[in-house]
Amino acid sequence: MKTKSINDEERRKAFSSTKSQEVIEKQKLNVRYHVEDFDNSDLPRRFLEVFAAILKHSNYKFVLDHFVRLTARCSQCAVACHIYQATGDIKDVPCYRSNLLLDVYRRHFTMGGLLKGKITGEWSITNEKIEEMADSFWNCTACRRCTIECPLGIDHGLITHLGRYILSEIGIAPRALVVSTRAQLEGPHRNTSAIPVPALKDTLEFLESDMLEDKSIRITFPLDVVGAEYVFFPAVSDFLMEAETLMGIAAVFAATGDSWTIGTGYFDGINYGLFYNDRIMERVVRNIDAETRRLNGKKILIGECGHASRVAKQYIPTYCGGENALPVVSILEYTYNAWKEGRLKLDPEVVTERVAYHDPCNLARNRWIVNQPREVLKAFCKNYVEMTPSGDRNICCGGGGGTVSIDEIRPYRTIVGGKLKAEQIRRSGCEVLVAPCANCKKQLRELVEDQNLSCKVVGLHDLIYRAIVFDKEIDRVEMEGKACNR
Repeated sequence: MKTKSINDEERRKAFSSTKSQEVIEKQKLNVRYHVEDFDNSDLPRRFLEVFAAILKHSNYKFVLDHFVRLTARCSQCAVACHIYQATGDIKDVPCYRSNLLLDVYRRHFTMGGLLKGKITGEWSITNEKIEEMADSFWNCTACRRCTIECPLGIDHGLITHLGRYILSEIGIAPRALVVSTRAQLEGPHRNTSAIPVPALKDTLEFLESDMLEDKSIRITFPLDVVGAEYVFFPAVSDFLMEAETLMGIAAVFAATGDSWTIGTGYFDGINYGLFYNDRIMERVVRNIDAETRRLNGKKILIGECGHASRVAKQYIPTYCGGENALPVVSILEYTYNAWKEGRLKLDPEVVTERVAYHDPCNLARNRWIVNQPREVLKAFCKNYVEMTPSGDRNICCGGGGGTVSIDEIRPYRTIVGGKLKAEQIRRSGCEVLVAPCANCKKQLRELVEDQNLSCKVVGLHDLIYRAIVFDKEIDRVEMEGKACNR
């Protein structure tokens, strides 16, 4: 799928900055996103020291040694990049961006580069290069679609992540992400939205009342149940903004009868560390594991959130027990299996709108969750349409890689990052767009608004909540209140 490059007016709007000149001069950093004040002295030396420390204490060196032996300059990745297609700027070609960091590695961390530097006195990293990386790495949505097209298998998304990691350790990271993770790891409420436990309980009680009124069934959100099969971690923002998604998930468990719970000690599945810092990613992963073990839960269940699902699936084993780690299940997998086993019934007459499905990159790019939600949707949505390309070659929503949380770059996200996605949605003619990811939903709703699209963005379980059918036995038992886990 191709698109025309943005025009001059769109470019001006997309790349405009809300930062004052005073802040830019004080920080000596001209990027569009806000950054907390940091020590900007001797940045090249500090960048190399951090880079060296990361290489010493991680496995990145093995990967970079492989990548720098390859050309990484054929630009075949450009045809897959939604950012490059929108801007037409060579600096947005993924291999150009990757080489900003790979060139530093070649010069300062390989034998050939060190010898060449001694002979020529060449110094590859300057304040200007650091500023270019700080800008370029956050223009990328880290969707990793370019990796599929790379004939040499270079993971440009991984290189972007590493570049962000190094920059964050010298103080250069989007303030929106830094503030959220600080609240999650050091704040009194231990979540990125700073929701206190009493507010969580009030919200869930309100949703329970709504479900009782809607369905005439007492559906509950169990809290702190010891020994439950599943301990549930949604994107914590769902408690504020995605009531229908949460009610749909609770309704599924009411139908299946499986045991589940939400822990009040830690209930945030969001892990912004994936976007910019491995140390933060590890701490969040360990918190999820610790809360599940505190409750003696059997499995970790992640809600409708692409990055939270991917981080938990890939890194719970890395940081929390290896082969003995707790199993991680996405709610999409759970719901699909329940439907496949005949334990979840859906009315095919309820949802009549034209429905399309958006693949979150963190679920589909590695072909983990692609067909499962589609099969469920097709079972009860009579007017389902497929957007193309899809699956592992899906078009990014435009707000991936943490960029959706940076509100000051919204024009960039919806004019540049989401341009190709908006055209795909418009071409599908869908009235309802299902996006089972908290970040995708936020970005797509802003995209719908800014690009004047005529569709509603919902989660998978929003539609399931509308169509779910409870058998009469469950109706009777629930109305007697016997299934309440409060």
